[in-house]
Amino acid sequence: MIYGGIQVADDENDTQALFNSLESCCSCDCHALGRDKTCTCCGTGSGAKSVLQVLSTIKGPWALIYWQMKSNTIWFGRDAFGRRSLLVHWPTADDSHFILSSVSPPSFAKIHSDQTVSDRDMSNHTKASYWEELPCGIYSMHMKDIGKHGACMKEGWIVEVNTHKWMASSLNGLIKWERKLTVPTMENIPVDRGNHQLSQSFISSREPEENTNNGITKADFLSDSSLCDANCITQSAHRVLVALRESVMLRTKMNTLFQGTLDRSEDGESAPIAVLFSGGLDSMLLAALLDQCIDSKWIIDLLNVSFDGQLAPDRISAIAGLKELQRISPCRRWRLIEIDTALTDLNGESEHVMSLIHPSNTFMDLNIGIALWLAAGGDGWVDGSICRMQDGSRYKYRSRSRVLIVGSGADEQCAGYGRHRTKYRLGGWNALDQEMRLDVQRIWKRNMGRDDRCISDHGKEARFPFLDENVIKTLLEIPLWEIAKLDEPVGRGDKKILREVARLLGLQEAALQPKRAIQFGSRIARESNRKNFGSNRAANQASAGSVQIHQSPASPVASATRQPFLTNNQP
Repeated sequence: MIYGGIQVADDENDTQALFNSLESCCSCDCHALGRDKTCTCCGTGSGAKSVLQVLSTIKGPWALIYWQMKSNTIWFGRDAFGRRSLLVHWPTADDSHFILSSVSPPSFAKIHSDQTVSDRDMSNHTKASYWEELPCGIYSMHMKDIGKHGACMKEGWIVEVNTHKWMASSLNGLIKWERKLTVPTMENIPVDRGNHQLSQSFISSREPEENTNNGITKADFLSDSSLCDANCITQSAHRVLVALRESVMLRTKMNTLFQGTLDRSEDGESAPIAVLFSGGLDSMLLAALLDQCIDSKWIIDLLNVSFDGQLAPDRISAIAGLKELQRISPCRRWRLIEIDTALTDLNGESEHVMSLIHPSNTFMDLNIGIALWLAAGGDGWVDGSICRMQDGSRYKYRSRSRVLIVGSGADEQCAGYGRHRTKYRLGGWNALDQEMRLDVQRIWKRNMGRDDRCISDHGKEARFPFLDENVIKTLLEIPLWEIAKLDEPVGRGDKKILREVARLLGLQEAALQPKRAIQFGSRIARESNRKNFGSNRAANQASAGSVQIHQSPASPVASATRQPFLTNNQP
């Protein structure tokens, strides 16, 4: 979905608009061959642009394969944060095929016009390494020998793969993910709202202060007036709130959400947009903002997955979150869809999800993938008594929402993971900043492609407001000590800036919710550990989250061995 960079009319398909822009691009060899130099047809005043210029200006998630016939060049790539899936098989000595696909085939087979290598002919290692997540960026391949009817010659038709640099300086800045204010100085050390006392752990995370002549440190001279006002974080929270609201608004404009279909199906029960909903901080923020962005006539579906019925932590928090949303927006109809299942009932589905998450291949990936896939399906039950629908009865319901709002990116940018607290404790602010940067820069590989494939398998489109370019920019402009304060307890200091945003929205209870990953909150991790390792204790001893799954034709989970995490090399 395109949210800026090229003009898309309200009634225009964004893919068609992008195609039209690309077709008008210059086709000089300086672009096709990866030289990325200014040419005469892209000069000042000419109005012409290169493919690279057009793709570099797009705001929003995209993955693309484009054949520029005029230059015999294939362009392909993913947006800077990998929000849409694109897999690649690079040619090797054993297999010269070059293949791009949004998802891997279930068989992991290599297919060519006159040859098919069956699943049984491929080793587990070959299957596991055949497909890779295409690293974020823009690539091109110039075909030098093309036949009369577009047929490629047998030899020498691919010159090389060119990796291009983004041409938008603002985008390059976001990719570097550099924050100007990381370590607090004595002029801007935050204070507690109550007594303006610095916590000992906060002070110890800084470099020792220089002594004055009489042996007293500069910190001893600090007064309340020289400290950062307690309202600083609230002011920053207002900025984040504005950016997030605009991000949600862009992603939920009704004139882009299948308006013709909505007009025909306006039966009082329509819900064009759903939220992946745990009742936690991130999903509560998105639900509350969505309420502000769409007309009150629309129902909002809240999709909640549980592998332990009403006892799963995410189910408990979802019901509590529903009540809080009803309190702050009583005119909105909220439909909590309870999606219940057991892992033992999902043998065929597990195998299908395995093909979707590939090349991700750990038990953690599978658990997350199954939970997301079930949520996107939207097939569950609605309790009319708590949702205030259908005379209070409990009834079966399948969400027809085509757009799913997802909270990906909040933890990475706002220090929501437990390892962030560990890094801060051991290495202070700089170590925390480095860990957060690493998380953001590898989110394309660890999360986004996998999640996009699992959700889009149902014909749904995932949208990620926290990964909007302007939201990322806004968060980077805020001092790190206002983003998080990890010497405070869990549920207070982690994602502190988002907790302040929640309070601004009236979500007092949600502002205190601790972080729970979907695999733990839904209890699928516990069920998976029991099934594959015998118990949670055995799974913990085996570090189950990093254990890779070895797939065989007989079973999607045949055996497991522990493997180190591997990173893809740039082409």
